[in-house]
Amino acid sequence: MSTQKTRILVFSHRPEVRETIVTAVGRRPAPDLGRVDYVEVGAVAEVLYEMDKGGIDLAILDGEAQPTGGMGLSRQLKNEITDCPPIVVAVRRKDDRWLATWSQADAVLVHPLDPLAAAETVAEVLRSTALPAVRG
Repeated sequence: MSTQKTRILVFSHRPEVRETIVTAVGRRPAPDLGRVDYVEVGAVAEVLYEMDKGGIDLAILDGEAQPTGGMGLSRQLKNEITDCPPIVVAVRRKDDRWLATWSQADAVLVHPLDPLAAAETVAEVLRSTALPAVRG
């Protein structure tokens, strides 16, 4: 893997939610992935700017964000950005996981975040996108 750090965008209108996500995932979600840098944003316009600019390897979106939630934003990004980076949506209730399917998210985190599960989920998504698809 290259020495360039992985960049993870974290979106929520609430700074404490962003902090919870960053703390749960950690600076090094898995030993084989190296350290990550976080780009924390609190507004949809900032998400769109960062995603359009490029250089984001994964986005974690708060499904409860206001006024636009992470699930609707995920669906918009997946439909509008060619080669959209993987997206993980954080939801408050396990019952909301079906909405994440509609949102086209690559994975779901459920609050309260378990640091082991959050880091493992992010690591799995990053690994799955780092490997080239095998056609046969």
